[in-house]
Amino acid sequence: MNRRYSAQDILLCDLCQTAALQSYCELCHVNLCIVCVGKHLSDSSKRHNVVPYKHRTSTLNYPKCQNHNQKICELYCEKCDIPVCSTCISSGKHHSHVIAEILQKLSSKTEDLKKDLKELEKRICPTYEEIILDIKSEKANIEEGYQELTTAVTKQGEDWHRKINNIVNEQKFEINEMKVRHLDALNKQENKIKQITSDVKKRIFDLKKLLESNDVSITFAYKSRIAEFRSLPPKVNVSLPSFSPHQINKERLYQMFGSLSVLSITTEEYGYTMKAQEAVSCPLVKPLLDEPELITTIDIGYERLYSVFCLSDEEIWIRGKGSIMKLYNLQGRLLKSVKTKSANDPRDITVTRNGDLIYTDSEARSINIVKNKQIQEVIRIQGWKPYYVCSTSSADLLVTMVSDDKEQSKVVRYSGYTEIQTIQFDSEDKPLYSTGYHKYISENRNLDICVADYEASTVVVVNQAGNLRFRYTGHPSTTKVSFVPFGITTDSRSQILISDHNNHCIHILDQDGQFLRYIDNCDLYFPLGLCVDTRDNLFVAECFRDVVKKIKYM
Repeated sequence: MNRRYSAQDILLCDLCQTAALQSYCELCHVNLCIVCVGKHLSDSSKRHNVVPYKHRTSTLNYPKCQNHNQKICELYCEKCDIPVCSTCISSGKHHSHVIAEILQKLSSKTEDLKKDLKELEKRICPTYEEIILDIKSEKANIEEGYQELTTAVTKQGEDWHRKINNIVNEQKFEINEMKVRHLDALNKQENKIKQITSDVKKRIFDLKKLLESNDVSITFAYKSRIAEFRSLPPKVNVSLPSFSPHQINKERLYQMFGSLSVLSITTEEYGYTMKAQEAVSCPLVKPLLDEPELITTIDIGYERLYSVFCLSDEEIWIRGKGSIMKLYNLQGRLLKSVKTKSANDPRDITVTRNGDLIYTDSEARSINIVKNKQIQEVIRIQGWKPYYVCSTSSADLLVTMVSDDKEQSKVVRYSGYTEIQTIQFDSEDKPLYSTGYHKYISENRNLDICVADYEASTVVVVNQAGNLRFRYTGHPSTTKVSFVPFGITTDSRSQILISDHNNHCIHILDQDGQFLRYIDNCDLYFPLGLCVDTRDNLFVAECFRDVVKKIKYM
């Protein structure tokens, strides 16, 4: 039988185990009688907290010491961030460390837990619940949205069927008319032959009667028609018409029928915002910094610098004056050099989704790919010169071109190196672009095609189908001279960034062409090529300083 309990279940002192307990030490977690309280408090090495037993707090389950199994941890080492017992302290292992009472540390930790609980209950959990509701609502709208797509495609198909049926019926009508004319010509010929045949038979009958007659006068009155009958009538030749079906070009049909935009599933870093609560401060997420920051300047060393393209967040391809394209890291170390196949200067560069370098050679009228250090010509163009190029989210290539006679310009889309789309005129059949060749190009996240038309001092933006969305000719400002766009790129928010050569700045537009701000505080000097990395850091190629600047603007 446990001596601490009597038949009436009286609790006994933990020290003497004979007298009834009266008090409780909340630091040492022991029950004490009146006599033993004084003995317990005589240990001045600890800050005991003895209270009447009925006023004790809930019994805490203190951790056992990992190094001393029989000891409980009454203290806490702030430096090691672990509970410790008195023996650990006396061993010297925690010499000069800040030691706190575990109850004091527990109180601080409890406050942190309360703060976490409050934020989780009041702000974080409701935010996630709202996100779930948004997703459910979006899922509920999917069926309707996709049904509208299906209906639109079906309607287009029905329109095509009607037009094709009309064409078939028109051609059938033409065939029937030709058949009628053909038969009519043969019927006329047949009737004429029948009439002559009838005349011949009548002449045969008359001659037989004449030969049987004794009437000399009738015999002398006979006039021969043999010469007439020997001259056969002309033969009517009617060639049977033929039908020459044209070969069905599936790609052309797709282009004429209409195209579906690519299903774009992306993650937007700031797509969701935390639910605000009065009791919890929640700073607003600003998409653009009040003042863009220059992160680093990379000295490239080209005589002239024209284009920059991110291979990764740590490596950039550079195009400048000369036939060599170079890959640098952000510390300015040259990692790789590639000389063009024809020794001509590359007109522009881009990188495929697989990380392969693409460059255009306008003099050779070719588009080339660099794979495993080998250069392969993938597209050869007749009558046009390719200039600027970009790789799209669907792995297509968009290329700006100018005709050999310099009278026309256009944008061509290649899929698998096969031309599938030409963008040249607006809805009024007027040219979208000037005839100059300086036209940097980029695809936006919403699949718009953005072209910086230097000669026209205009940025031209069309949708995926090639229909004009808007033109941007600069932002009115008394402090800016004429707008001269050169480089162009887009970021994760579908914002459009344009290098303004004359004004030594960058324009930022939203996806609908509304001006947002300039980047004009980073000592930019004749900026040309632009690109952004996966974190929306902007890289700017400065033509005459031959440096690339990395700028944080989001």
